[in-house]
Amino acid sequence: MNILVVYKKNFEEVHDDGLMSLKTVLQNVASSEHQVDYKPREHVRRADFISRDLVIVFGGDGTLTSLSHNIDAATPVMGVNSHPQTEDPNGSYGFFMDSSMATFEQDVLDVFAGKAIVNELPRLQALIETTSGNRFTTDPAMNDLLIANTHQYAPSRYHLRRGEKQTNHLSSGLLFSTWYGQGAWLRNAMSEAEFEALKRRAGNQHTPQHYFVLARDLSPEQRASAPWAWFDWTNQETTITSDMHRGYVVPDGWDEVHFNRGASITVNAQAPKLKLLTFRNSIDDKLNAAYE
Repeated sequence: MNILVVYKKNFEEVHDDGLMSLKTVLQNVASSEHQVDYKPREHVRRADFISRDLVIVFGGDGTLTSLSHNIDAATPVMGVNSHPQTEDPNGSYGFFMDSSMATFEQDVLDVFAGKAIVNELPRLQALIETTSGNRFTTDPAMNDLLIANTHQYAPSRYHLRRGEKQTNHLSSGLLFSTWYGQGAWLRNAMSEAEFEALKRRAGNQHTPQHYFVLARDLSPEQRASAPWAWFDWTNQETTITSDMHRGYVVPDGWDEVHFNRGASITVNAQAPKLKLLTFRNSIDDKLNAAYE
């Protein structure tokens, strides 16, 4: 196997010690037929992920989401929590990181033996079309995608369309979330009652094409007159036409893609999926357990 290990480097002892242990395990269990390369997150590039049989991400959920844009749908990804909360209350929850140094040796052997659980995670994408006719697609987003005014003190103005429904909006921006990303920003952007209502609307229909959309900080009048545009669970494309001097699309809180007034942005959940490996529970099981 051609393996890439990408690790979080912040000069904290717990991460450095864990990385040394991970390297030792791989040296012991990986045969001479396996090629293993190591890259810090800050130095990795898209080309580093090409033709890999396995990507091991050593860090937390933020490390994985910041790198996932570079990983195509055919490459398995294994998340190893470098500082789990089970060992330190100040550590990382690591929803997507099903392995840790306590289990890593057996987990990576399961990968080599083809025994890992394969989870195909849907990802969001935004297609931007400028007024001059240029079209480009943003990086895929595992958790969430924000469309907003680049000046956060100014309102986000846009014309929103989904199917035959249209409305003009003035909000703090649109937040889109995948089913598995609901516990991240989306969960903290609304009240408990609002979040429960949104989950009831979703029911059990979490197909890869469905996603959540939330218009942030609307006025009560707007919420009452167009509730479908305030928050929704849909498998239809959402298209906005910008009425902002300058706005941006931000996938997973990472790279900003800017656009000007008049640009149209279409969001859907049809980006290439991410092939995430887990070992004791599927991601569905972990999400269900988080809300018990």
